[in-house]
Amino acid sequence: MAEAHQAVAFQFTVTPDGIDLHLCHEALRQVYLSGLHSWKKRFIRFKNGIMTGVYPGSPAGFMVVVVSYMSYNQYKQLDPSLGLIANVIGLIKNMEHGVLVGTGLWVTIIMIMRNVLKCLLSWHGWMQARHGSVSWSTHVWMILVKIFSGRKPMLYSFQNSLPRLPVPSIKDTCRRYLESVRPLMDDEQYERMKGLTEDFKKNLGPRLQWYLKLKSWWASNYVSDWWEEYIYLRGRAPIMVNSNYYAMDFLYVFPTSNQAARAGNTIHAIMLYRRKLDRAQIKPIYLLANKVPLCSAQWERMFNTTRIPGLETDTIQHVNESKHIAVYHKGRFFKVWMFYDGRLLLPREIEQQMQRILADESEPLPGEERLAALTAGDRTPWAKARETYFSRGKNKQSLDAIEKAAFFVTLDDTEQGYDAKNPVKSLDRYAKSVLHGKCYDRWFDKSFNMIIFKNGTMGLNAEHSWADAPIIGHLWEHVLSMDPKLGYTEDDHCNGDPHPNLPGPQRLQWDIPAECQETIESSLTVARTLADDVDCHIFPFTEFGKGLIKKCRTSPDAFIQIALQLAHYRDKGKFCLTYEASMTRLFREGRTETVRSCTMEACAFVRSMIRDETREERLRLLKLAAEKHQNMYRLAMTGQGIDRHLFCLYVVSKYLGEDSPFLKEVLSEPWRLSTSQTPMQQLELFDLVRHPEYASSGGGFGPVADDGYGVSYIIVGENLINLHISSKYSSPETDSHRFGANIRQAMLDMLDLFQLNNKAK
Repeated sequence: MAEAHQAVAFQFTVTPDGIDLHLCHEALRQVYLSGLHSWKKRFIRFKNGIMTGVYPGSPAGFMVVVVSYMSYNQYKQLDPSLGLIANVIGLIKNMEHGVLVGTGLWVTIIMIMRNVLKCLLSWHGWMQARHGSVSWSTHVWMILVKIFSGRKPMLYSFQNSLPRLPVPSIKDTCRRYLESVRPLMDDEQYERMKGLTEDFKKNLGPRLQWYLKLKSWWASNYVSDWWEEYIYLRGRAPIMVNSNYYAMDFLYVFPTSNQAARAGNTIHAIMLYRRKLDRAQIKPIYLLANKVPLCSAQWERMFNTTRIPGLETDTIQHVNESKHIAVYHKGRFFKVWMFYDGRLLLPREIEQQMQRILADESEPLPGEERLAALTAGDRTPWAKARETYFSRGKNKQSLDAIEKAAFFVTLDDTEQGYDAKNPVKSLDRYAKSVLHGKCYDRWFDKSFNMIIFKNGTMGLNAEHSWADAPIIGHLWEHVLSMDPKLGYTEDDHCNGDPHPNLPGPQRLQWDIPAECQETIESSLTVARTLADDVDCHIFPFTEFGKGLIKKCRTSPDAFIQIALQLAHYRDKGKFCLTYEASMTRLFREGRTETVRSCTMEACAFVRSMIRDETREERLRLLKLAAEKHQNMYRLAMTGQGIDRHLFCLYVVSKYLGEDSPFLKEVLSEPWRLSTSQTPMQQLELFDLVRHPEYASSGGGFGPVADDGYGVSYIIVGENLINLHISSKYSSPETDSHRFGANIRQAMLDMLDLFQLNNKAK
C-alpha cells in the first residue's frame, strides 16, 4: 500500500509511575467533526420526516391556521369546539387553547387534502387520450391535482397520497390470460387451457381472491413484498447474469484516460447524489408534464445496502449511515473513507486515494483474489461459507466493511469501451465485462458496483432485488451529466488539489482457510460456466429514432415491440410468450407488471409481412397491433395486468396447501423473449441536439430462458436507439448477432410501410 495511517484517539503505555495517557488532538478533532456530521444528518432526516409526514401541509400553513383561528376567536369570541375543549382542559390559557384547536384544524386540512389527492390520483382516464390531445375533463383533473399537491414537494412527499394497487377481478384476469395465449396454442391446446381456466374461475379462484383482497386492504401493496421474496430472495441460482443487470458509459465520448481521475469524479458525483437523497432534495418523478407523481419507495435502499445469502432465502441488509466505500483492485480489497475534516472528499482527493490503491504493489492474501466469486455462484454454498468462515474475527470485520459500504468500486485492470475501428466486438466485449467481468472482481451482492476500467471508461452492475432499473437509471443519468461539469485539468487530473494530510485507504485483512478456498473455486467454476455461455450483442440503431416514429403517429415503444415480434418470427419461425416490463409506480410501493407483447394483433401483422399482402393491409394491421399494445401497456400501468395477480393467487394457494393445475401451468410457462425499455428520465440534463456525442449506451441484462433472448433498448434523443441483446451460446436456436440483424431489418421494413404510404398520398 502506498500509504497507511490510523488515527488513534487514545494511546497509553504502562510506566513505573503508572499509566501515561496521551491524547491525539487531531484524532479527537476528527471524532468531533464526524459526530457533528452525524448529528446534522440525523436532524435533516428528522426534519424531512416531519415535512413528509404532514405533506401537503407545511409549517407556514400551520402558522396561518393557528394565527387565523386565534385572531377569529379573539375578535368574535367563538368556540368551534362548543365548549368541549374548555371543559376538558379547564384552566389552559387561551393561547394554548388556540394552538391546540389550530393544530387540530391544520391536521384536519392535511388529511382532507391528502385523501382528496389520493382519490384524484386513482383516476387514470388521462391515459386513454391520444398522444398530444387533452380532454376538458383531464384539464380540470390536472388543475385539481395541482391544487391539492401542495408546494415544493420532496422525494417522499406523495407516498401517503398514492392509491393502493387494486386487485383485478378473477373474471378479467382469466379472460385476458386466455387472450394472451391464444396465438401460441393450437385449437386443442387452447380448449384444454380454457377448461382449466373455467374450473379455476368457478372453484378455487374466488377463495384465493378473498385472501388477496384482504391483504390489499391491510398491506401497502399486495404484490411487492411477495415479489421481492419469492422472485428474487428465495432464488438459489447465481444472481450474476440471471438477476443482476448493467449500465454502460457514454457511447462516443471518452472524458479521460486517467483511471483514478475518472473514479474521482464519478465517486464524488455518486456521493453528492446520496447527500441529496438523504436530504430528500431529489425531485419526485412525475408523468404527464410533471402532474402525476410516481412512488419513490425504491430509492430508500439505493445506498448502504447488501443482499445477504441464506440457506433457504436471502435477506436485504440496509444500514442508515455509511461513511466509506469498498474498493477492489488486482485481488485486494480496500476500505476508503469518504469524509475527512467533517466534509465529503473532493474529486481530486478521491483521485488521490484511488491512485494510492493503483500504486499499491502488495500481493493478495491467500483466497482473497477470488473471494467475490462466492457472490457469483449458487446462493446456498455462499450462505454456508459465510456462516462458517466469516462470522467472527478479522474475516467478519473485513466482510462488514464491504457489506456496510455505501457501494462497491472495482478498479478494473482491463480496457473497455466503443472502438470505432471494431465497433461490434468492442461493444459486445464491453457489455460482457460489465455484466459479469471475471466472475470474481465484482461484489454482486452489493446494491450496485461502480466499475472503472483501466482506460477511464466506466460501467455499473446492479443487484435487482432492492429496486428496478429506472431507479438506478436515475442515479446513472446524474453521474453521466456531472462528469462534464466537474471536468478535468489539461494533464488529465480532477480539478482541485491533493490533500497533504489525508489518511490512505485501509487494506482489508483476511484469514481464509483451505476449505473455504475450495468453496470459492467451486463457486467460480459455476460462475464461469454461466458467464462463458452468455452471447451479448450491442448495437446502435442509427437509421432513425423516435422522432421519425412519432411522425408516423405511432408509439415508439409499440413500434419497437412489434418489430421484435417480426424479428423473432423471422429468426425462429414461430411466436413465443413475450415479456415486456412495465411499471406500477402510480401506486404506493408499486414495482413492475408484465405486458404480454405477443398479441393476436401483432401476430396478424407479422403473418402479413411473411405472406404476400398489400401495403395498405399491412399498414392497417400494424396500426391495430400498435393500438392494442398501447392499450395493454395502459392496463399494466393501472394495475389491471395479468401476471402479478396470477403470481399472488399462486402464492396464496401454496399458503393454503391447495393445488391448482391452472396456476401451476401458468407459472411454469417460459418467457423466451424478455424485453425492457430503459427510459431516459432527466432529459433536461442532456442537450443531445447540440451535443449528440453525449448519448448514453444504455444497459441490459442476461437471457431469461436457456433457449431465449433478452432484449433491452434505450431511446436516446430523436435519432438513436441502442439495443442490447443476450442469449446463450449453448442453445442451437439462438444467435444474438443474427437476432440483431433481424431486428434492424424488421424496423426498416416497418418504417417503409409508413413512408410508402405517405408517398402514395
